[in-house]
Amino acid sequence: MNLMQTLFPNIDWPEIARACLDTLLMLGGSLLFTLALGLPLGIWLFLTARGQLHAQPKLYGVLSLVVNVLRSIPFIILMILLIPVTQVITGVSIGIRGAIVPLVIGAAPFFARLVETALREVDRGVIEASQSMGATTGQIVTRVLLPEARPGLIAATTVTAVALVGYTAMGGIVGAGGLGALAYQYGYNGYKPDYMLVTVALLVVLVQVLQMLGDRLVARYSRR
Repeated sequence: MNLMQTLFPNIDWPEIARACLDTLLMLGGSLLFTLALGLPLGIWLFLTARGQLHAQPKLYGVLSLVVNVLRSIPFIILMILLIPVTQVITGVSIGIRGAIVPLVIGAAPFFARLVETALREVDRGVIEASQSMGATTGQIVTRVLLPEARPGLIAATTVTAVALVGYTAMGGIVGAGGLGALAYQYGYNGYKPDYMLVTVALLVVLVQVLQMLGDRLVARYSRR
């Protein structure tokens, strides 16, 4: 820390630490709810697609349209559009709690598509063998599809977590807090490049840690 204070004497390091904590809280909370919503949505996309266990082209078309629309809206615009919804759900429109609702709505459709893709990679023969033995759809999903697609699902979670880091940084521009808010407030508006450099470096480190952890888990379960 002494070296960092020497290199960046104008940085308020306790404030940087608080911003890091805020970013981690936003990331953890939004990732948890994203997985809780995106996983079942991705499973439904897979099951209702043409040629799958519960093929319903019309329902799939509706789900696919909703997912595509939400994915196409830039996150900053989505966050502004959802201010009334966020206010109703959380009671606030800014800060950590205020950021989680748009973060989840922005990331869950993205994660759902990745889940659908991972499930499509499961060997069709394994699914048919389970059907021939009388397995129900629920049993096929929980005992065949999800275990077989585990490496792909872990990779999807990693990609989503990395995307959420970027979303939290963008959310700082409209009051979400965290490292993005410091970069915008001090680095951009305050013309303090040292704040911009430090916050960007910390975000890069966070992304690298998430990616390395995800890659190790994927490799571990792929070997199994």
